[in-house]
Amino acid sequence: MAERSHKLGLIGAGNMGAGLVRGAVSGGMLAKDQVVFYDPDPQRQEAMQTLLGTSAAAGNEAVVSQAEVVVVAVKPQVVGPVLSPLASLLSRDHLVISIAAGVRLHRLRELCGPHPTLVRVMPNILCTIGEGAAAYSTDEELDEAQTAFVEELLSSVGIVTHLEERLLDAVTGLSGSGPAFAAVFIGALIDGAVAAGLPREVATQLAAQTVRGTAQWVLEGAHPAQVKDAVTSPGGTTAAGLRVLERRGLRSAAAEAVAAAAYRSEQLGR
Repeated sequence: MAERSHKLGLIGAGNMGAGLVRGAVSGGMLAKDQVVFYDPDPQRQEAMQTLLGTSAAAGNEAVVSQAEVVVVAVKPQVVGPVLSPLASLLSRDHLVISIAAGVRLHRLRELCGPHPTLVRVMPNILCTIGEGAAAYSTDEELDEAQTAFVEELLSSVGIVTHLEERLLDAVTGLSGSGPAFAAVFIGALIDGAVAAGLPREVATQLAAQTVRGTAQWVLEGAHPAQVKDAVTSPGGTTAAGLRVLERRGLRSAAAEAVAAAAYRSEQLGR
C-alpha cells in the first residue's frame, strides 16, 4: 500500500464513522493529519473538524484522491449515489471499507468497479465508546498490510473477527442489535430493584455494573453456565429468581430475538 499524504479517508462522519476515527486517533494508530473526511451535514463536519483540527475535504472525490483507505460510513440507502460517481477514481491501490449495514460485497463491487479491494464490516454502536464488537468479510484475500490495517482500525474501538459474508447477518442479529436487547434487560433489572425499594439512581449503577462485570467474567473465559452456578445456592434467592426467568421464557425469548434480527438483516440485504 503506497504512502499518501493521508492514510485514511472517511465518507460520512456520523456516530459510527466518527467513532472509528476517534478510536484510531486516540489509540495512536493514526495521527490527526493522516485523516481526511467529508460529510454534507455541517454539524457533523464541525464535530470532526474539532476532533482533528482540520477542515473537511471539498467532497467525496477529494477524499478518494487523497486517501488510499476509504471508509464508507453512510446510510445503506445512499451507498449507491455516493459510490457510483467515485468508481472511476478508485484504483488497485485503494482499500474500501464499508460499514453500511446490509450492503453486500457483490453490490459494493458493482458500485466501486473492478479495481479496489473491498471490505464489508458489521460494527455496532458500542464502537462509539471504544467497546465495539465487529466482524468483517472480503470478496478477495487481503494482503498482509491490508489485513493488519483493517484489524488494527477495528480493534482500536473494540474486538474484531474475520468471517465469511454469509455469517454477517447473524452478527447483525447478535452484536448489531444486541446492545438494544441488553439495554432492555438492564432496564428491567432497574425497574425490579426500584419496585423492591432501591432509589432509581442506585439501582441503575448496580444493575449496569452487575451486567458489565458478568460480561467481563465471560470474556475472561468463564462459561455463562459456570457464572450462573457460582452465584446460585440451593434454595436461595438466585434460584428463586431464576425460576421466574425460566417460567417467563427469558432464555428462549432472547435467542429468538437474535434469530429474528438476523433474519430481518437477511431480508433487507436482498
